[in-house]
Amino acid sequence: MGSTLFTNGLVWPGTSGAAFHEALAIEGSKIIAVGNDALSMKCDRVVDLKGAFVSPPFADGHAHPLFGGRQFFGPQITGLETIEEILAEIKRFADANPDQEWIIGGTYDPAIDPDGFFDAKLLDSVVADRPVVLNAMDYHTIWVNTEAMRRTGVDTFTGELEIGTVVRRPDGTAMGTLREWDAVNLIMSKAPLPSKAREIKALEYASKRYAADGVTWWLDAWVDRGMAEAYLAAEEAGVLLQGVNLAFRADPRSWQEDLPYFLERRKDIESAPKNRNLTAKTVKFFADGVIEGGTAALLEPYSNDPCSHGMPVWQWPEMTKAVVAMDKAGFQVHIHAIGDAGIRAALDALETAIKTNPAWDRRPTIVHVQLLDSVDLPRFTELGIIANFGPLWTRQDPMQAISSAPRIGPERADRQYLMRSLLDNKTRVAFGSDWPVTSEIPLEGIAVPVHRQTPDRKPEGGWMPHEAITIQEAFQAYTHEVAYQAFEDSSWGTLAPGFNADFIILDTNPFEIDPHDVPKINVLNTYRNGEAIYSR
Repeated sequence: MGSTLFTNGLVWPGTSGAAFHEALAIEGSKIIAVGNDALSMKCDRVVDLKGAFVSPPFADGHAHPLFGGRQFFGPQITGLETIEEILAEIKRFADANPDQEWIIGGTYDPAIDPDGFFDAKLLDSVVADRPVVLNAMDYHTIWVNTEAMRRTGVDTFTGELEIGTVVRRPDGTAMGTLREWDAVNLIMSKAPLPSKAREIKALEYASKRYAADGVTWWLDAWVDRGMAEAYLAAEEAGVLLQGVNLAFRADPRSWQEDLPYFLERRKDIESAPKNRNLTAKTVKFFADGVIEGGTAALLEPYSNDPCSHGMPVWQWPEMTKAVVAMDKAGFQVHIHAIGDAGIRAALDALETAIKTNPAWDRRPTIVHVQLLDSVDLPRFTELGIIANFGPLWTRQDPMQAISSAPRIGPERADRQYLMRSLLDNKTRVAFGSDWPVTSEIPLEGIAVPVHRQTPDRKPEGGWMPHEAITIQEAFQAYTHEVAYQAFEDSSWGTLAPGFNADFIILDTNPFEIDPHDVPKINVLNTYRNGEAIYSR
């Protein structure tokens, strides 16, 4: 591959407050020099950056790219703002795909209805002869038509669910909105699975999209049976441009039976002869649901429902037992925890694993960390737990203002996404997009924790401005800190000699512009191991 000197630019090494360089030199897949040392080298090729900004690449520490790729093949409803727009898109897709047995798509914004209740009859008005299933933005809720309920028996289901709710109309009939695991599975367990060829295409789409966004690594934080096999097939087909770590989902009712499968798939991935990109180091837990659905686990009751503390996915002692077992098996533990009770239970489980099992470089992660009790804030640093946030949620958008805040009241609403407090307490903070729940484009989310406003700059002064972070801290959370979460911080995430030649070139210095303008920046090139996997 030879050596290349990138010069006449602004090279940011990747840590907040680090000195900038003018040049970067690479040879093959490695960085060999920066700054004056690079300028003094005689390289085979010289690239004039023309003032462009060079950064470590973005990495997505929590996402569901296979789901994002699958959505590409369904109706395109993400971002639509009205029921009428959604119905029009469903009708368009159905008319264009008359032979598709099930219509499955996402994601709709549950804040379109303040209570998040969506009736099957609306979907029936545009498609009545085939099942229609739409995922809400949070992927904890689905909206279906009557035919989907008829084919799966939900229309006559009267039983109780351990984890989930079938929302009902005043007359007791199933409305068409189903929340959480057991309810969603009443439908999805009967839906046809995508073919292997379709799964490969979905991952190819996701990988190319990520490359254009400047992303060179991701964690798929929801891997069920069959999905690891799809990733292996995609790797064998040569469509994966990034490094990918898989997080197997631990189910509260089958985790003991699933652990041997996790171990076997990890072994298969590590030993696959053509595998250059895949690892399977992680197990994902869902401690609870989501505040907007009333299923996040809270220490005190919901303000709009004094009888409810939410809907934990696990019994806490069982989750602790499972976390200890996965940690003992050498898996990094990655826990979705949104409510303050869910976060506390996740901390308790990880603390037990740390005290019970032999010491190792475990790098446990709690993701979302939406509503945090002040008593538990220092425990992240004390236990060495990474806090992974979706940066796009640190603003008062309709999901927050309409669907979440009224459920928890003003005092708790002001305890959400405490990034500044955690950073000041020396907690490691990493970012993940949660795509397709929110946009996978780092430049769209990275400045939101800085200004903490919606695109129209509301509210004035920002939402909870005392929890704002700096733009360099935000970049670090989407680069170097995800590298640490990925156990790759000695390989990439920093631009220094000896590190992999993984970097991105942007047309504008993001540290010197209005943070609201950061989404307008263009990714010019994405390099991984010294090769451009994307060029604008």
